[in-house]
Amino acid sequence: MKFVGVTSCPTGIAHTYMAAEGLEQAAKAAGHTIEVETQGSAGFDSLSPESIAAADAVIFAVGVPVRERARFTGKPLIEADVKKAISDGPGLIAQAVAAVEEAAANPAAAQTGPPAPATGGLSTKVDNQASVGVRIRQWLMTGVSYMIPFVAAGGILIALGFMVAQLAGGKNGAIVVTKQYSLTGPPVPNPTHIINIVTDFNPADGMQWAALLFLIGGASFGFLVPILSGFIAFAIADRPGLAPGIVGGFIAFTIGTGFLGGIATGFIGGFVALWISHWKVPKGVRGIMPVVVIPLLSVLITGAILILVLGRPLKALTDGLASWLHGLSGANLILLGVILGLMMAFDMGGPVNKVAYTFATTGLAAAATATGSTNLKVMAAVMAAGMTPPLGLALATTIRSHLFSEAERENGKAAWLLGASFITEGAIPFAAADPLRVIPSCMLGSGVTGGLVMLFGNTLRAPHGGIWVTPLIGSPLLYLLAIAIGTVITAAAVIALKAAGPGPAKTELDAAGLAEVVV
Repeated sequence: MKFVGVTSCPTGIAHTYMAAEGLEQAAKAAGHTIEVETQGSAGFDSLSPESIAAADAVIFAVGVPVRERARFTGKPLIEADVKKAISDGPGLIAQAVAAVEEAAANPAAAQTGPPAPATGGLSTKVDNQASVGVRIRQWLMTGVSYMIPFVAAGGILIALGFMVAQLAGGKNGAIVVTKQYSLTGPPVPNPTHIINIVTDFNPADGMQWAALLFLIGGASFGFLVPILSGFIAFAIADRPGLAPGIVGGFIAFTIGTGFLGGIATGFIGGFVALWISHWKVPKGVRGIMPVVVIPLLSVLITGAILILVLGRPLKALTDGLASWLHGLSGANLILLGVILGLMMAFDMGGPVNKVAYTFATTGLAAAATATGSTNLKVMAAVMAAGMTPPLGLALATTIRSHLFSEAERENGKAAWLLGASFITEGAIPFAAADPLRVIPSCMLGSGVTGGLVMLFGNTLRAPHGGIWVTPLIGSPLLYLLAIAIGTVITAAAVIALKAAGPGPAKTELDAAGLAEVVV
């Protein structure tokens, strides 16, 4: 049979493409063909009308609404979460075959793709029928998903600004961009460069290029808290939540409450906007509700609550957290690295992993103009610990291939690049198939790596990139050594546990809900 499919996830990065690969491998193994359209964060290349017309059935493995869904109307349809294609691609292919056979036997009862919902260009996956705890996690994850591109762009540009400044010969990398923006190493009484790049930019001056990179990166970082807040509110109230969420997040950033204030205003703005949008108003007022009444009142209420009620305690909490973090040293700092490493490997891109990553990136934003900051060490530990699970499993499949299935061996080849690029999700196919042995092994390796990075004193100014941002890492050779040690430990643990004997069948693990914990 011939199938077409669409894969997408909330962030549009790793899971989208891993799900497509899972479907392609499963279809090939079953003797079928499939053409998959990946609707990722960088857009998508649409399936041709000819491919859709020739398909026997359609498979949606998605975490957000499918774009241009109406193209698939009239075809037998299988729809599942994006995680399902990663953990059980053969199961989805089998369902698609069954749907085709059912459609052939009873065309009137065939399940077909409905027209595209009117979701606009922004989307989120929140299950309104789920428990309160699950929805809270989904609201938070929506904010984090939309925040990540701003973090990645801003962090890498700032880091490049520091690197270019040092290469250009700036004293301690010191540079001042007008009176508002500074990029400094240790405090320098008389900076070597005082410039205004808006009016006096000189393309021949490396320090001014550093200033340009820093200025743009700082602007991107400035959106971190407003975007986090805005899209938490968006997940709660849809478009009416954007204005109070983003404005509230900007106020939180301005008054120094950090990401805690952004989370608070996201929830406040979302629920206030949702409440106001449900008001019963006269017909004459309905037309101005979305453009005047809802944004006006929700922005006012959200901002007032933050400034007058929550601002002071949240700022005190944020300052206390920063003070505690910067006060860590020695064994306490190593313990923090171990804990962050365990979190990064626990669910490999899931909520616990994202908590650790968000903690690091928000700290990185605060450390944008600091050198040797504990925040920079935290970012280094988190990225290194996130790289070791896929690298460890890639190594294990290389040196003990007979312990893994053919599909896992193929995933192991891809995991080298995924791990090197800090895409922890490269370990998910292994963890989904054998969580009781893979997850503890990954946590062991990542915990050791996180602790070693803290012990070695590595720093990192970039929020992503893996080995590709090595020039931005403090003591890069020791950093790579920490990753190598964690990779070997992960591989050794996985091999030892698998060689000890067969574990529970995957169906038993699914029944216990363990596979769902992973993905």
